[in-house]
Amino acid sequence: MSEHSIKTIIEAALLAAGRPLTLDQMQALFPEAAAPDKGELREALAALGEDYAARGIEVKEVASGWRIQVRAELEPWISRLWEEKAPRYSRALLETLALIAYRQPITRGEIEDIRGVSVSSSIMKTLQEREWVRVVGHRDVPGRPAMYGTTREFLDYFNLRSLDELPTLQALRDIDSINAELDLEPGEPRVARIGMADDLDFVAAPDDSDVAVDAGMTTAADRSEPSVADAAGGEVLH
Repeated sequence: MSEHSIKTIIEAALLAAGRPLTLDQMQALFPEAAAPDKGELREALAALGEDYAARGIEVKEVASGWRIQVRAELEPWISRLWEEKAPRYSRALLETLALIAYRQPITRGEIEDIRGVSVSSSIMKTLQEREWVRVVGHRDVPGRPAMYGTTREFLDYFNLRSLDELPTLQALRDIDSINAELDLEPGEPRVARIGMADDLDFVAAPDDSDVAVDAGMTTAADRSEPSVADAAGGEVLH
């Protein structure tokens, strides 16, 4: 590797790909006889990350592999490059997504039982069109209802390597202490910052109306610990 270092080649590949690359995909960039092993690739990625330490970009590992991305804290400036605003989602959609993430595999009927209201077909269609949710099987009961789980695209979007990196249920329940730290005045909207990659906010609404809020996730207080299965193949994600 005299002309170009492994780090330089990996950097160029990550920039050109425009999507996450796995270690196997990175190895395929090199002639078979000269391909670096995965340990060398990890060292190159770590060195690249150190190079970016004081810069506006970073090397990030997500569920689908590694990618080069803009640091989340620069979003207020970078978002001005686009005239159209980021999508905004209703409280009902976010609660549905959260239930799928924490209780998967779960059926639409089970989601409705927990939330106490019906789940509209448009919500499930939106989640599937965004490729955040997919059918992972069918419950062995009369009618064989579809069971839903999250996808690797969901993990990639929220900058997560696995479902284990989701915020804990206790962290999501601790809204009051967060509001106290933010020193919110009575009557101000209560905001739970849940630590996702994009540091997005969820503004609590007083009812289940189709209130538009910034993309994020919330959870019901009675939710139990997740039983997780990877929607992209049925394997459990850790």
